Amino acid sequence: MAPRIILVRHGQTEWSRLGRHTGRTDIPLTEEGERTARLLAGRLAAAPWNGLPDAEVRTSPLLRAADTARLAGLGDRAKEWDALLEWDYGDYEGLTPAQLQERQPGFHIWRDGVPGGESLAALAARADEVVDWARSAERDVVVFAHGHVLRTIGARWLGFDIAFAAALRLEPASLSVLGWAYGLPAIERWNDTAHLEAAR
Repeated sequence: MAPRIILVRHGQTEWSRLGRHTGRTDIPLTEEGERTARLLAGRLAAAPWNGLPDAEVRTSPLLRAADTARLAGLGDRAKEWDALLEWDYGDYEGLTPAQLQERQPGFHIWRDGVPGGESLAALAARADEVVDWARSAERDVVVFAHGHVLRTIGARWLGFDIAFAAALRLEPASLSVLGWAYGLPAIERWNDTAHLEAAR
């Protein structure tokens, strides 16, 4: 069977809780973020994942992703990879969507991009690098990263323009799987938070 790519968004941080755009600022997990990463560990250890013993694991080097990988039980196998860094938001780092609308009414990040930061084309190119790596692997791969870069990977896996990422919402500590259907790239699972809902 062709390899799949399993995507894990990091757990909650104080900025994600507040809805602030968090690109390269190295914000740690909150206690809630750590708790949900541990719940994810239980999910991945159980069937059908069984600890993903044969999977190759990569993580963004930023603390919130690397700590999620560790708390989820895969940190000892995770290699840091800069391609998984979150979008560099430039001048919009730390701002909320509401603040961006005040600055620029009608602003849409997936269309307008970010001044002083990483271009949409550069973000898409990084996502393509991850997709190419995953498709060339001989086994499933797991990546721990951030909301916008993972959404971009989802769009590019499917062969869509980066703008499609706007339709791919991701919650903290969620689990997603990109695979194949009838020989074509497909979404097997998206924004799955069953491990969190069961613990509420």
